[in-house]
Order: sequence, then structure tokens, then C-alpha cells
Amino acid sequence: MRVPLLDLGEQHRALAAPIREQFDDVLRTNRFILGPRVEEFEQAICRHTGAQFAIGVSSGTDALLAILMALGVGRGDAVVTTPYTFFATAACIARVGATPLFVDIDAKTFNLSPGALEEFLRSKCTRTSVDTVYEGKKVRAIVPVHLFGLCCQMDEIRALAETFRLPIIEDAAQAIGAEYPSRSGPEQASTMGLAGFFSFYPSKNLGAAGDAGLIVTNDEALAHRLRVCRNHGMEPQYFHHMIGGNFRLDEIQAAILSVKLPHLDEWSARRRAVAEVYREEFSRAGLLEKIVLPSDPFRDPGLRNTHIYHQYIIRAPNRDALREHLRRNEIGSAIYYPLGLHEQKCFEYLGHKRGDFPATERATSETLALPIYPELSPKAQCFVVDKIAEFYAR
Repeated sequence: MRVPLLDLGEQHRALAAPIREQFDDVLRTNRFILGPRVEEFEQAICRHTGAQFAIGVSSGTDALLAILMALGVGRGDAVVTTPYTFFATAACIARVGATPLFVDIDAKTFNLSPGALEEFLRSKCTRTSVDTVYEGKKVRAIVPVHLFGLCCQMDEIRALAETFRLPIIEDAAQAIGAEYPSRSGPEQASTMGLAGFFSFYPSKNLGAAGDAGLIVTNDEALAHRLRVCRNHGMEPQYFHHMIGGNFRLDEIQAAILSVKLPHLDEWSARRRAVAEVYREEFSRAGLLEKIVLPSDPFRDPGLRNTHIYHQYIIRAPNRDALREHLRRNEIGSAIYYPLGLHEQKCFEYLGHKRGDFPATERATSETLALPIYPELSPKAQCFVVDKIAEFYAR
């Protein structure tokens, strides 16, 4: 049996007719960039998340870049984030001339550790009357990443952000629809800071047919600045009061995403069901003492989506050999991520060394993503688990 890591075929076959209709309509109208479908999609995301403003952009990467540019983050500044995430999170900070400040992850959730964040802010940073400073650089923001579909511990992170007067930019690229049971009530990923953003890369839970992204915020002035920033900083046409970029969302991508968005809750429910089947099958196979399954610490009977399982990540002894065993049996898998960002060559200038972020380094050597998508059958999951059991029985 062949089991791919991700299969979008069934989803696209089911929605082919309405997507094609929207595609043809865009071609008829000749409105290709920042037209009515972008506005409609932005409004739909506001309704879905509860945010007041949504700004469609060209990718998740450009979303973070635009936020940093709109906030004026640049040379002499620093931004706190995690070393265990996709490269773009730290790269955007570096691209605007600021310094990424890495804080280690929580070993169970893989998300930014509030304890490590507090230790860093209290022991490595200095609070002045108006700023938080690290080695002469003004710390401008914290960027927690809701990795693999699970929200960070935002109550604790927000308390620290308030104490140190730092805005929060939520990297919710992998977490659209994820819910967090905050002390003030349930909240959606992307809505718990000054701004948050999504990626609609095709493999995401809500995926476009190419690159696309979106920013949400409740700050009207920031929303306006972001709309200007995504269009070369231009307002009105050919008058530029800031340097922005070409970060505009295409009409075709917005149209496709608008067709898919009403199905997102159903797809999230199916992903949760797939995760439950995995849990049952790994228990049946007697593997719970061997591997570690994904953590869902916020699981709450009153919430549906405390984890939306963008990826299904296990910790596995002898990970690389297991992956090769799965490959030989035509089972897809992936390693997210093989290196912490502090170990990437392009960040050598930050001066980190092996051992600086032990939880991250352990995760890079032990974690493995298994197949997960809404249409994955229990039969295929049983096959995956049986092959993993076969590997560890040798």
C-alpha cells in the first residue's frame, strides 16, 4: 500500500467545479490583483477569526515582512522568536536589518517556552523607562510560532510581553482555525497579539493554488499602514510615503481560498479524527512506550480545535532509520526541521553554538512527520502503524 505524506487530489476533485467557475469568472472580469474577491475573502476571514481587519498578501513570508516594515523594525532593533520553526520566521527579521533573538522551545509542544522566554527577558535584557534592550539593540517584538497547528501558551507569553512592553506578532502560518482556551475565554490563533498572519501555501490546512497569505489585526491604523505597505507603500497612486513591497494577493488565489474556506471546519474535524485513530492504533500496537505522540495540552470539551494537526509529529528513537524503513514501504514522512535556525550557516554571525538550545536540538534529531490529511483512511493509518511496529520489533 502506498501512503503519501499529503494527498490533495480528493479535495481538489470535490471542489473542481466551483473552483473552475471562480477561475473563469476572474478571467472574464480581468480583475487580477486586489479586486473584489480579495476584499470578500478578507471579510470572510474576519468573520472566521473574529478579527476586525484582514489584509490579503502574497505569502506567509511576505505577511511577516510587511508587518515588520509597517512597524518600522530595522537596523539597531531585535525581535524575539523560536529557533525551531520554518526559516522564513527568522529570515524576515534579518531581512529588515534587525537581529533575531532565539529562545528555546517547550519539549512537549515544540512551541516557544514561556519559561525560557522569561529567563531570557529577565536575565539578558534591560528594561528602561520606555524600552527593552538587548546588548544595545531595542527589542521591538515577540514572534511566537503556533507550530504544527497548536497554539503557544499565550496567557504566559502575553503577561511577559506586557511586563516588558513588547508587541506580539503571531506566526499562525500553520494554525488557521486553532483555538486557545485563554483565561478570558476561547481565542483564535492570530488574534491574540498586535497582529497575526497565515500562510496559504498549497500544503497548508487551507491552501491556495500557489503562494498566498493574510494578516489580521484589531489595530485600525496598523491595518491601514499594512494595506499601503503591500502595494509598494503607495498612497495615492505614484506617491510613496513609506517603502513597502509588492505583497499583493492575487484575485485568483483569493477566489480559490473563498471556495475552500467554508470547508475548513469540516477538514479540521477530519484531521482530529485521523489523530485519534493514530492514538488508538499506536496504543493497540504497544508503541506508546517507544514513541511520543503529539501533545494537546489545551484539550477542552468546550473547544473543537485546540490542535488542528497541520502536521502529525512523533518523537521516535532511531528516527532516520525508521524514516528509511517507511520509505521502503512507500509511506511518506518528513523531518520538520533537520536543523535549529541557530545552526543554519546564514545565521553563523549570531554567534550561537551547539548546545545553546537543547530542546530544539533534541527535537531536530527525534521528530518525524507522519501522513495526515482529511481523507486519510483508517486502513492506511493501520498500515503506517503496523510498519512502525515492524521496525521496532526487529
